[in-house]
Amino acid sequence: MSTWLSITLAVIGGLLLFWLLTLAALALVRPRGNPLTEAIRLLPDLLRLIPCLARDQTLPRGVRVRLWLLLAYLAMPIDLVPDFIPVLGYADDAIVVAAVLRSVVRHAGAESLARHWPGTDDGLAAIRRLAGLPPTSAP
Repeated sequence: MSTWLSITLAVIGGLLLFWLLTLAALALVRPRGNPLTEAIRLLPDLLRLIPCLARDQTLPRGVRVRLWLLLAYLAMPIDLVPDFIPVLGYADDAIVVAAVLRSVVRHAGAESLARHWPGTDDGLAAIRRLAGLPPTSAP
């Protein structure tokens, strides 16, 4: 076997292994229950929320960078799971959004989420569930 063929097969195998490990990681961090369907339903409000949070200078820089990277990921035409695959195609985007929102809430607080939420109170309750928070804040 030629050296180039060996290298090509090794690179393809490595990329396939990386893709499978990424899918396994997404399966581990996905929210339980049906918040993924809620996230897909609330996508327009989420797409307004994320840039607002990313431009908020009161949030830590690392949080804002994560939000800008999330927007770049959502804008990319290439996904981890192609969108033409029923259900799973959009679920990977929702899982990534949920993981980033959990990280944002953990580092910036739930108040920043509520302060910038452009949608309804029911939508905010769904986003709080998606981010791993109770539906309403305790006083």
